[in-house]
Amino acid sequence: MRELLAQRVFAIACGYPDANDSARLAADPIHKMLLDRDPVAGRDLASQPTLSRFENAIGPKELYRLGEALAVSVIQRHAQRLRGRVRRVTLDLDPTDDPTHGAQQLAFFNGHYDTWCYLPVMGFVSFNDEAEQYLCAAVLRPGNVTAAVGAVGILRRLLWLIRHFLPGVRIRVRLDGGFAHPDVLAFLDAEPNLEYVVAMAKNAVLKRKAKRAMRQARKLSRQSGETEHVYGEADYAAQSWPRQRRVIIKAEVVRADDKQPKDNPRFVITNLKQSPQWIYEQVYCQRGEIENRIKELHELQIDRTSCSDFWANQFRVLLTAAAYVLMQELRLRAARTNCARAQVWTLRERLLKLGARVLVSVRRVVVHLPASFPYLTAFRRVALGFGASPG
Repeated sequence: MRELLAQRVFAIACGYPDANDSARLAADPIHKMLLDRDPVAGRDLASQPTLSRFENAIGPKELYRLGEALAVSVIQRHAQRLRGRVRRVTLDLDPTDDPTHGAQQLAFFNGHYDTWCYLPVMGFVSFNDEAEQYLCAAVLRPGNVTAAVGAVGILRRLLWLIRHFLPGVRIRVRLDGGFAHPDVLAFLDAEPNLEYVVAMAKNAVLKRKAKRAMRQARKLSRQSGETEHVYGEADYAAQSWPRQRRVIIKAEVVRADDKQPKDNPRFVITNLKQSPQWIYEQVYCQRGEIENRIKELHELQIDRTSCSDFWANQFRVLLTAAAYVLMQELRLRAARTNCARAQVWTLRERLLKLGARVLVSVRRVVVHLPASFPYLTAFRRVALGFGASPG
């Protein structure tokens, strides 16, 4: 089972997301070496029917443990990497659409995305002021759920792991508007030493509270002829909330060529004490980088959920998540090179898609790589970071 799991994860990382690709990869020397087999005389890798049976044999209990193992490996890895230098951990959750095109179990029509789909949610952690957000959770959900479904359970598990491996660290949670649910907010309020910013959809009451700031923004926009915004705050309680919470107001007027000015008020719920502008621009807006991480996951084809069984599709999501964690580690090892901020597909093309000659003798296996290619410096740094010996 370990070999089947590794075979799928390495294949996805290398750009072969479908089990059918095993027909081409079964005798590949490098892929055999990844599973500790002799690259020439070793047994071929598993076939497509074997991998398909493997994917459909995994149940919810095993999937829960696999998801927990993914989170543990990521958080523990970075706790060890930073060695007590972590002051703050930021935790982001974000849903994404996974369109379906067959009779997949629990695929439903979603009016927001205007398609039949699943609605997986991804969890990311980042440390201090580092630019990278590291994937630590990937949960597949039916296509007709709201963004907040399952969020409390995911947050509870991830917060426990963060506190276990990084005791005493300050934790900040950032969520988009779909998570502004009473249960989620109540959970965040009840957690000790936790900061949060959660976007909230506008409504009639919030619009009234933003009127003064919107008037100021319109005046500034008329004077400058540009997009302008004004920040403010208010205490607000929805009917389903037990008490008022602080809401940051961003009153914005958007101007574009050949279009009428458009009011664009935004609202963020928070328990932070800093100024509204600092909270919105320096904390909430930084979560926009998560969209790039999710784009990379789609490039790895995390939406290749074509199995008819829901749990098999959840397993595929976790396999892709594990492959993405490997690629993020590759990017981390490429620090201070021209691949340091490269997208996943670029890393693959630059560092993995190389021609090589494999020679096997009685005592050793030698992989001859090109003596010169455009990204040799980055490749050498990454290889040495993973423990390779120059020869």
